[in-house]
Amino acid sequence: MDKTLSASFIERATHISDFLAPSLVEDWPQLLVEKAQGCYLYTADRRKYLDFTSGIGVTNVGHCHPRVIDAARGQMEKMIHSSIGVTFHESLFSLCERLTEVLPSGLNMFFFGNSGSEAVEGALKMARYVTQRPAIIAFEGGFHGRNFGSTSVTSVKSRYRLHYEPLLPGIYFAPFAYPFRCPLGIEPKKSVEWSLNGIQNLFDHFVSPSEVAAFLVEPVQGEAGYIIPPQEFLKGLRELCDKHGILLIMDEVQTGFGRTGEMFASQVFNIRPDILAVAKGIASGFPLGATISNRDLMKKWAAGSHGTTFGGNPVACAAGVATQDIIRDENLLENSRLMGARLLKGLKDFQARYSSIGEARGLGLMLAMEMVTPDDSNTPNPKMAMNVLEGCLKRGLVAYMAGYKSHVVRLIPPLIVTSDQVDQALQIIEDSLEEANS
Repeated sequence: MDKTLSASFIERATHISDFLAPSLVEDWPQLLVEKAQGCYLYTADRRKYLDFTSGIGVTNVGHCHPRVIDAARGQMEKMIHSSIGVTFHESLFSLCERLTEVLPSGLNMFFFGNSGSEAVEGALKMARYVTQRPAIIAFEGGFHGRNFGSTSVTSVKSRYRLHYEPLLPGIYFAPFAYPFRCPLGIEPKKSVEWSLNGIQNLFDHFVSPSEVAAFLVEPVQGEAGYIIPPQEFLKGLRELCDKHGILLIMDEVQTGFGRTGEMFASQVFNIRPDILAVAKGIASGFPLGATISNRDLMKKWAAGSHGTTFGGNPVACAAGVATQDIIRDENLLENSRLMGARLLKGLKDFQARYSSIGEARGLGLMLAMEMVTPDDSNTPNPKMAMNVLEGCLKRGLVAYMAGYKSHVVRLIPPLIVTSDQVDQALQIIEDSLEEANS
C-alpha cells in the first residue's frame, strides 16, 4: 500500500462525521479499509483482518473475485446503464437463465431492483395487488429493510421504527418459532405451537384470513440473531396459505445464494414460497435485488403497477451471472456445508465450556452465539457479546452483532473460506471468550 495514501486516508477519516449522516456512519468497528481480497480486509494502518461479515452477507464468493471483476469490466465497456423496457441488454437475459436453473421449482419470473429493501417492497406491493387483499402478517423479530414499507414489517428492534409512526397500515405481527426463547419451553415443537397459536389469535381477534394477502417470513431470521425455526413452523405456514388463499413471501435477502448450504434456505426446509425476495449475495456487492415469483402469478401484476430506473443494471447483472457461475464451478454449496459444520462444532464446544453462551447455532455459513448472563436466566448479555467482538477484532477477526438486544455474535464468512481459516477464527474466538469471561 502507498504510505502517503494511507496517511491521507487516515487524516481525512477524522472528518467523516462532517459529511455523512449519523444514521449512516455511526456503526462499529469503522475500519478504514484500503483493499479487500478473498476472505481478508486490509486497512490503512497496515493490518490484515479475516472478514467474517462478508459485507453483511454480500460477498459470498469473496471480495473482488477475479471473474466478477472481469465480467463487470467487460460489461462496462459495452453499456453501463439501461432503463429496462426502454432498452434491454444481454446480461439481463443471461442472469434470468442462470437464476431459473437454481431457484426453487416454479419460480421463473423476475422484477429486478437494487437492494433487499426494494425486493421486499416489490413483494408487498405485488401480494396486495394480485390478491386485492389489504393485510400482511409478518413475524416478531423480523428485519426486512429500511424503506417505509419494509420498515413497517420490521420488528427486530423498536428503534428501527422510532419516530416513523404511523407506518404502513394493515400490518400484523405473529410470534416467530424461536425455540431458545419460547415461553412454552425450549423443545422445537413448543415454539411451533406458540407461533401457530399466535397466528390463530390474529385470525380470531384482529384480521380474517380472507383479508390477508401474504405471510412475510425470513426462513432464518437474520438481524434477530440467526434464529433457525423448526421445519414444522414453515410447513405450518405453507399449509395455512394453501387453506386460506394467502401468499407465502420468503425474504431470502440474507439467506440466499449458498449462505445456508443450499442456494436458498427454502430448499433446505423444502418449503415452496409463492414470492421470493433476494439481494445481498446475488451479485457480489454490485447493487441488485429481485422480487421473484411464478409466471402465472406475476403476470397479474400489470404493466405500470410498479417500476424502476436503475433495477437490473447491466453491470450488476453481469456480476450476478459471474457470481452464479462461481458458486457452481467452485462447488461453494458443499464448502458452505462442510466449513459451516466445522465452525458450528467449534462453537458448540465453546457453548459446553462457557456459561455465557446460551446457544450456539448455525445453518451452513450462517452462524451465531447468543450471549447470556451466566445465572440460568438466559438474560441477554450485550456487554459480553461486545467484549467478544472487540476481542476478536483485536486479534484480527471481524464479526458482527445481532439480536434484539445486540447480544448475539454472528459469523458470516465468505463461502470460499478454508478449513485453515475456520480453525484460525475458532482460535481467535476461543481466546476472546477466555478473556471476556476472566
